[in-house]
Parts: sequence; C-alpha cells; structure tokens
Amino acid sequence: MPRLLVITGPTAVGKTACAVQTARELGTEIISCDSRQFYREMRIGVARPSDGELSAVPHHFIACRSVTEPYNIYDYREDAFRVLRTLFGRHDTVVAVGGSGLYIDALLHPVAPMPDPAPDLRVQLQKMPLEEKRALLQRLDPDYYSRVDLRNPVRLQRALEVCLTTGRPYSAVIGERSAANGEQGFFETEVRVLQMDRAELRDRIDRRVDLMMQEGLLDEVRSLLPYRHLNTLNTVGYRELFPVLDGQVPLDEAVAAIKLNTWHYARKQMTWMRRYAQ
Repeated sequence: MPRLLVITGPTAVGKTACAVQTARELGTEIISCDSRQFYREMRIGVARPSDGELSAVPHHFIACRSVTEPYNIYDYREDAFRVLRTLFGRHDTVVAVGGSGLYIDALLHPVAPMPDPAPDLRVQLQKMPLEEKRALLQRLDPDYYSRVDLRNPVRLQRALEVCLTTGRPYSAVIGERSAANGEQGFFETEVRVLQMDRAELRDRIDRRVDLMMQEGLLDEVRSLLPYRHLNTLNTVGYRELFPVLDGQVPLDEAVAAIKLNTWHYARKQMTWMRRYAQ
C-alpha cells in the first residue's frame, strides 16, 4: 500500500531540510501541510522553502493561493487527497511536511464537520474581551485551552462557538473520526516528529527571526498593509510588525515580541505533537 510519510515538529526545528533530503533519497515529491506557506504574498515571515529547495524536489501547496482567498482544513483535505491520488500513481511514498497540527490531522484522520453558531451567539462572543474569552474557554475546554494560541482571537472565537453550540468541548468535536469522511483507506501513514533540546531550539528561533529581519521581513509586512485586517495575517511575525509601521511600537521591541511569541507557538506545537508519538 502507498505510504504518506509525515515529517513534523516545532517551528525552526529543521523540518524543511529534513523533508527535502528524505524526498530526494526516496525519489518522491513533497506536499506541504503548513497553513502559513499556502499564501503567495507571505514568504520571509513563514520561512518558505528556498528556491534551491523548491527546485530540488517537486513541492505542492506552496504559494498556491492569495491571502485574499479563504482556505480551511476542509478545502485543504479535499485538495490534498486529490493530489495524493495522482502522486501515488507514480510514487510508493510521498512526503508531507509542516507544523500546522490541524492540517496534519486533516491528512491523518477524517475531519468532523463543525456546526455553525446562532448569529446572536457569534455577535455576543465577538463583543467579549479577549481575557474573558480565554477564561471561558479554560472552563469549557481545558484541553484545547492548553494547546491553542491564546493570542489568536479567531481561534478562541471558533472554539467557544462550538463549545456553546454543541454543549461539548471543542477538542472532543475536532477529535471525532466520522466514517462518512473516511478516505484514508488508499494509503498508510507514518509520522516522524523532529525534536531538539529546548534551549537550542529557542536559540535557533531567535537567530531565524534575526535573519528574517535582515532579509526584509519589515518590507514584506509593509507590502501587506492593505490586507492586515484578514485573519490570515493575524499570525506571528506579521501582527507584531504592523504597529511598528503605524509608529506605535519601536522596531526592537517588536522583534523581541516575535521571538517570544514564536517560542510560545513552538511550545504549543510540541504539546500538540505528543499525540503523534508512536
């Protein structure tokens, strides 16, 4: 049976280099499951693979959409499975790489449908202060609270909508494996989680942020000012720099915030990826 080899791990651990080397050794192709690398307008801040890496191995789902085009795990799963059916026609193994837990799960498991909340509930939650959202989520779903980016109001909002609409924890809903969605039968999976000493990983994160700034991350963020309201750009490395361009925050303070927030994100990823332990 064809095999999907998933290479994952926290940000800056070296997933891209490992995936490219592995794919070259296997003579196969790579599909990305990094939700930030889907977008053409985002390059430096999402650590997109270099031109050399992209030319060394065929990649799929890199810079394939605009930030103005909504994309979710349901769309991704459908697109990814269509590509995988084609790739497995010419390769015994395909490599998937990325650190976005929900998108990795979309490749490994069926995706349970999410209920839409009542309009008045959505409005009520949108008006709720961020700290109140965090406290409510901690009470309703401590498991998801321990894993989610607490600085991301959109994810907090969606989790609370599901909790309050279904009367069940959001983590339980997203963990369901509905047979009606099952399409995994045409390939088997293997997951490799890359790990690193935490002190070394944090140092790598800091050095990578410095390199991104040298490569022109601030200019990249400036080019995205017209789209700053989009949820796609409410992400580490971008949201910290918009206030710099507004003249509200010093650049060195924003860079320090990117490093710290990236480290927080890496810790969340490590927690999420414990589920993949074999």
